[in-house]
Amino acid sequence: MIVFPNAKINLGLNVVGCRPDGYHDIETVFYPIGVCDALEVVPAATTSFEVVGLPVAGAMESNLVMRAYRLLQRDFDLPEVQITLLKKIPMGAGLGGGSSDAAFMLKLLNTQFALGLTDERLETYAAVLGADCAFFVRDVPAFATGIGEQLTPLSLSLSKWKMLLVKPDVHVSTAEAYADVQCARCAVSPAEAVQRPVSEWKELLFNDFEASVFPKHPELERIKKQLYAGGAVYAAMSGSGSTIYGLFAPDFPDVELAKISFAAQTMRVVLE
Repeated sequence: MIVFPNAKINLGLNVVGCRPDGYHDIETVFYPIGVCDALEVVPAATTSFEVVGLPVAGAMESNLVMRAYRLLQRDFDLPEVQITLLKKIPMGAGLGGGSSDAAFMLKLLNTQFALGLTDERLETYAAVLGADCAFFVRDVPAFATGIGEQLTPLSLSLSKWKMLLVKPDVHVSTAEAYADVQCARCAVSPAEAVQRPVSEWKELLFNDFEASVFPKHPELERIKKQLYAGGAVYAAMSGSGSTIYGLFAPDFPDVELAKISFAAQTMRVVLE
């Protein structure tokens, strides 16, 4: 069986408080986008895991896909399987690729082996694997609070909007991003801001990590400015990663979009 774990972007990200457990409370809107990995699971004599495409660091057992398999294996009599992951979503990009792979692995195993798990149960398992993993169970726009695991579905459509995702050769670790971030609650929450016209987002919707990350990685700020100069209605850093995205109006000419180039990995997406 094969599935296609998709990426997400963050529409705004406010770090609103520090927690005694060392994590931070956030407010953000997760929005699914059509940049996908591919994940295949077939029965096998012994369990194996292979990654092709973009490189993925770490040992097999530490990968979120394998952790998802082992998590369900503790509670269910899962057979041995051969797992193949075609990696297209860059790591450390703020696009949730690893979390999506994990959540889609849970959903795939649930379907393929008829485990009978509800979305609520799948979300509980996903939350064990990572703060934003649960989002990819239902995979619909959602307002995320807590550490990103408390999800409220939103009625939000960016249908036909065009997007450029720019991922330079810059790595921003989660620890680095949080090290200097300032905790403060915005006057307008991301959930409220995204209900306003996209033309107003530039003045309402902010990623708090930009203030601390851009001085260390000025290339990211230059990319954001270039997206606005190229005609983006809204541009921002996604999550705590190093992807900068720009939203372009549905009637923005494709030929003009194609002229916007970067010395970095660039993905063009039409939103559904």
